[in-house]
Amino acid sequence: LQNNQVLGIGSGSTIVHAVQRLAERVKEENLTIVCIPTSFQARQLILQNGLTLSDLDRNPEVSGTRSGCLTQEKIVAGFAKCFIVIADYRKKSDRLGEQWKKGVPIEVIPMAYVPVTKALTKKFGGVVELRMAVNKAGPVVTDNGNFILDWKFDKAHDWHEVNTAIKMIPGVVETGLFIDMAEVVYFGMEDGSVSVREKQPC
Repeated sequence: LQNNQVLGIGSGSTIVHAVQRLAERVKEENLTIVCIPTSFQARQLILQNGLTLSDLDRNPEVSGTRSGCLTQEKIVAGFAKCFIVIADYRKKSDRLGEQWKKGVPIEVIPMAYVPVTKALTKKFGGVVELRMAVNKAGPVVTDNGNFILDWKFDKAHDWHEVNTAIKMIPGVVETGLFIDMAEVVYFGMEDGSVSVREKQPC
């Protein structure tokens, strides 16, 4: 973290702690930091912690993104000089799906979720489920007004090819596959330690 940085702030349970620590450092070190949210949750966290809120219109080049809502996160991450992932130990795996069993999230236009579901299972196998809200009736709705499908794949794939192929299905907005985007991942372990995994050189 350096002075005069523009940071993209992701969403999820882990980002809450990251934003709180960010606010502490900004205050302790008298830093000037501008934050771009990738979701309504991130926007609220930025404001609640007294950080400076901005957007891609005013700051089109982002110094770094810390992420844990899909399309908006991917947009901000794509324009970041450095994309950092912060997650807990449940997501630490050598292969996709090894630990995390909830599938790959796919953001879809609401009217297309049924044909997209059928196309996914026909082309790639596995099971696709419409993500349902926990505290209200009906499906989860993204900040863009779309639905989320969770694709629970049943075999290993060439993820570069699959990611491109899924995005070509009419009605798909974006996938939760952030392939080759992260420079470094920090995993919070059960014992309170932090495990670091950095991008391997090509």
